[in-house]
Amino acid sequence: MTEPITNPAALSSFDIRVLPKVSLHDHLDGGLRPATIVELAEAVGHTLPSTDPVALGEWFRESANSGSLVRYLETFDHTIAVMQTREGLARVAREFVEDLVEDGGVYAEVRWAPEQHLAGGLSLDEAVEAVQEGLEAGVEAAEAAGSLIQVGQLITAMRHGDRGMEIAELAVRHRDRGAVGFDIAGAEDGFPPSRFKDAFTYLAEQMFPVTVHAGEAAGVESITDALVHGRALRLGHGVRIAEDIEVDFEDEEAPDAGEDTSVGMVTLGDVAAWVRDRGIPLEICPSSNLQTGAVESFGPDIESHPIDLLFQTGFVVTVNTDNRLMSGVSLTDEFELLATTFGYDLDDLLELTLNAANAAFLPLEERAVLAEYITEGFSNARD
Repeated sequence: MTEPITNPAALSSFDIRVLPKVSLHDHLDGGLRPATIVELAEAVGHTLPSTDPVALGEWFRESANSGSLVRYLETFDHTIAVMQTREGLARVAREFVEDLVEDGGVYAEVRWAPEQHLAGGLSLDEAVEAVQEGLEAGVEAAEAAGSLIQVGQLITAMRHGDRGMEIAELAVRHRDRGAVGFDIAGAEDGFPPSRFKDAFTYLAEQMFPVTVHAGEAAGVESITDALVHGRALRLGHGVRIAEDIEVDFEDEEAPDAGEDTSVGMVTLGDVAAWVRDRGIPLEICPSSNLQTGAVESFGPDIESHPIDLLFQTGFVVTVNTDNRLMSGVSLTDEFELLATTFGYDLDDLLELTLNAANAAFLPLEERAVLAEYITEGFSNARD
């Protein structure tokens, strides 16, 4: 199948921060405040690259800009180290919500791996309860200050580990106490979703939603595995689905000298067509994709990132931060980046936000209410 690629109108000067936002791919251990890391590290005796919050924040961003997913993941050794107590987990979760609210967030799903937070003696259930305590405190504080936000946990299993079924059962146990979905994360290449096929079967039997990291460090085969064995309802990143798309540009005669009238025609491969035609949402994280090298085959900078190709071709694209600390970004930053690079206007940003709202692991009625709230917020901001 072939379709033309068009270019949307540019976004005029506007404070994007006031727009209501939805965050679907946001790691708890990747969103800490540097000052909090310093304080918690001192309390537990963990050695940091720097005890100056500003310098520490710069260290995280520089390390994340290496272009290697492996080195990118190494930065989490420091954040996870200070998240081993109930107090530490609760504080990080509360501040996580506060920072989302400051950025205009109205709905978020925060993902994290409880199995990585047991060194201080917590059980899996106690760790989940601690994070829920912090999330609820953040939500209540926001409401008291006049802001509304809803936050759910995506309970994550580490794909190089062997606790998939145990973590799946943990997620289901907490489905009425904050857990809204399941994920697998960590080194993608060499650790396919099929390693956890029994856990994914169990989750399907329990009718529990699943999103799977796929199409970041590995290509189309990983996405296929996530869909077949993982029964993924969303794809975490999923950006390398663009490798299953061919683009041919044909130059048409320009009516005026110097006018660019090139038209791109895209042809979708079987996997890309399946994902697009069935509306399987992509949790794309533009800045993170550049840092980890996930899109290096398309080019070295944001101009060559395939997100615009996917958006214009009809994929359900959602915009996310992945790890706000490591990438040094907020959702506002990511929207501004896309608006500047691809000329997105308010209607485009609304569509991307509604894509995320409709992809949320919420009941249909709640998604409808969320979408209406977002649409009204954009309308008020526009006025």
